[in-house]
Amino acid sequence: MAIPPPPGPQQPGGPYPQGPYQQPYGPGLPYRPWGQGYSPYNRPAPVNGLAIAALVLGVLCFLPALGLVLGLIALVQIRRRGERGRGLAIGGIVMSSLGLALFVAAFATGGAHDVWEGVRDGARGDGAAFSVRKGECFDAPGGSLEGEAYDVDKVPCSGRPQAEVFANFALPGGRFPGDDAINEKAGDRCYALRGTYAMDSWAIPDDVDVYYFTPTRDSWDSGDRQVTCMFGNTDERGTLTGTLRRDATTLTDDQLAYLRADAVLYTALDTAPDAAYVEDDLPGHRRWAARVATALADQTRRLRAHDWPDGAREPVAGRAADLDRAREEWGTAAAATDADAFYVHYGRGSALLEGGTAVTARKALGLATTPPARDTEGGSGSGGASGGGKQV
Repeated sequence: MAIPPPPGPQQPGGPYPQGPYQQPYGPGLPYRPWGQGYSPYNRPAPVNGLAIAALVLGVLCFLPALGLVLGLIALVQIRRRGERGRGLAIGGIVMSSLGLALFVAAFATGGAHDVWEGVRDGARGDGAAFSVRKGECFDAPGGSLEGEAYDVDKVPCSGRPQAEVFANFALPGGRFPGDDAINEKAGDRCYALRGTYAMDSWAIPDDVDVYYFTPTRDSWDSGDRQVTCMFGNTDERGTLTGTLRRDATTLTDDQLAYLRADAVLYTALDTAPDAAYVEDDLPGHRRWAARVATALADQTRRLRAHDWPDGAREPVAGRAADLDRAREEWGTAAAATDADAFYVHYGRGSALLEGGTAVTARKALGLATTPPARDTEGGSGSGGASGGGKQV
C-alpha cells in the first residue's frame, strides 16, 4: 500500500478544520502516527494448522492413518477459509499414504511384530537402561552375568560373546510382585523357551546355562515388564564359542525333522519326579517311565515317517530300532513293583537313548555328536542346573 504524503498547511475554510487536540504537521514537522486499526503492510493469510500436523505425521511415519485424515481435512479448510498450506497438506497426504501402505504390508507379511518390537524397545526409555533382542550377543561391562546391570556391549555372535539372547517375553501387569516371584517366573519360562532357539541340545556345551534379565522395582514402576532370556557360561570368566542358535533359520528340513522327534523324548525326560531317589517316590517314577515310553513310541513313529536322504536313511533306521528296545525297557520300568527292578530297566533303557546309533544318525545329518551330560534322573545337565538371575 502506498503511503500518502502529508497534507500541506490548512487553509481557512479547507476540508481539515483545526481543533484544540489536533497535532499540527507539515513541512519539517513529524508525520502523523499510524492510527489504531490501520496497518502499513498487507498481512498474509495464516497457515492451516492441520496441514502442518499432517506433514509432521507423514514425515515421522507415525499414525499414518491420522496424518492422511488430517491432510484431507486441511485441504477442505484451506479452500473454504483462504488459508495457506496446500503444499504442506498434500505432502502430508502423500507421505502418510506411503506409511499406511508399509504398515499394511508389514501386517500382511508378519513383519509387524518385529516393527512393534523395535518401537517398544525404543519407547521403553526410563523403564530400562538398554534392550537386547533375540539372536543378539553381548558382553557385560562388569564381566559378570550376576547382580544388576545398566548397560551391555553388543558384540557379534560369531566370536566369543559372554551371552546370547534366545528369547524375550513380557510379564503380566499389575503391582510389582517382588524379586523372588519375578525370578521364579523368569526361570520357568526361560527354561521352557530355550529349546525353541537351541533345538539341538547336544550342541549346548556342559558349561553353558540359562540366565535372564528381569525388571527391577524402579523399572517396573516406569512400565518395564520385559524378561530377556540368554545363554551364558557358568564360569564367570568364561565365554560362549560362536552362536548356539539351532532353529528353522539355521537348520535343514532333515535336521529339523530329526530334532523335533528328539524333542518329544527330551520333553518327557524333563518331567522326572522331584524326589532324589526312586525309593522316595516309586509311584511317581513309574508314571514318569510310562510318559517316557509313550514319548519313545511317538519319536520312532516320526523318524520312520520322514523321507530321509540316502546317506541318513540306514543310520536313522538303526536309531529307531534302538529306541524300540528302549521303549520296552522303560515300559517294564513303569510296571516295576520295587525300586530295584525299576533301576534295572531304567538303566538299560537310558543306555539306549544316546548310544552309538544316535551318534551315527546325527553324524549323517550334520548335527552335534557329543551327548550332553545328564543327571541320574535323566534331566539334561546342559542348562539344566539352577539358572542365573540378572536384574535390569
